[in-house]
Amino acid sequence: MADPAALLRGMVRIRRIEEELADLYRDEQEMRTPVHFSVGQEAAAVGVCAALREDDLVYTGHRSHAAYLAKGGDLTGMVAELYGKETGCSGGRGGSVHLTDRAVGFAGSAAILGEMISVATGAAWALAKQGSSQVVATFFGDGASEEGVFHESLNFAAVHRIPVVFVCENNSYSISSPLSARQPANSATTGITERARAYGIAAERVDGNDVSLVHEAMLRATAHCRAGQGPYLLELDTYRWREHVGPGFDTGIDRPESEVEGWLERCPVRRSTAALRADVPDIEEQVASWDQEFRDETRLAVTAAKAAPFPGADRLTDGAYGRPVDAS
Repeated sequence: MADPAALLRGMVRIRRIEEELADLYRDEQEMRTPVHFSVGQEAAAVGVCAALREDDLVYTGHRSHAAYLAKGGDLTGMVAELYGKETGCSGGRGGSVHLTDRAVGFAGSAAILGEMISVATGAAWALAKQGSSQVVATFFGDGASEEGVFHESLNFAAVHRIPVVFVCENNSYSISSPLSARQPANSATTGITERARAYGIAAERVDGNDVSLVHEAMLRATAHCRAGQGPYLLELDTYRWREHVGPGFDTGIDRPESEVEGWLERCPVRRSTAALRADVPDIEEQVASWDQEFRDETRLAVTAAKAAPFPGADRLTDGAYGRPVDAS
């Protein structure tokens, strides 16, 4: 079980990094990649990744920053990627939605809805065939659970008892379309968790804004997978604070103001801070110190990204047509 203070620190880091980057994205207009921020959803990434080993693999969809950072992905490489620079974690060719850091087990992210669910399932199957004890986790949103690849992957994983954890960050929206407009009203029998159980997969629904509950659930999931009992699904109820894509807010436009305000009260960082107050009386001071530390860390990464070169035309096809990317 991870130290609760360490979990909180991880969430503060992601929150500060993303908010700094969102402001720069809006004000400077130098990052020309679409960005999908996870502000408000930090507990999901931190709770899940803290339960994984370094050699476990993580795949995500388009909302990838939080999981990348929580798994230990290099911040300088991520920021450079957002600026399209050669020093980016994908060589400046992928942008926000195509992050990777194989050194820490962040295997990759992709923008095609649901794509990485099948990729993660295949990777986990390959590892199991090799006799590895590694587990693969794949993050996706509630919208991706409506794709055919979700059902195909769950069925395949169940049949072959594959050690993959399907992590659904259910923030109730597919862009601006609420869950209530897309799925049957009787979620007690037709919800995302129930769909997994229909395939014989162990599944549970958890408060995705409580990092300790998420972490405990993921520990159960990884233990289940490593014991050879097959896949596991976690449905984490959470909420993004900013718009679907971009640095702004859609309160009162795509989402009701009262709904947003209700979720702001359930802020995972504030909840975790409050939970630690009795045992760590100076926790607010620690949070403030961490916030400044990560503000400085982000600014250093931005400075490095701005100073880095763009990829040259002579390397345009690196990584394509069988040509490896020159890591030098």
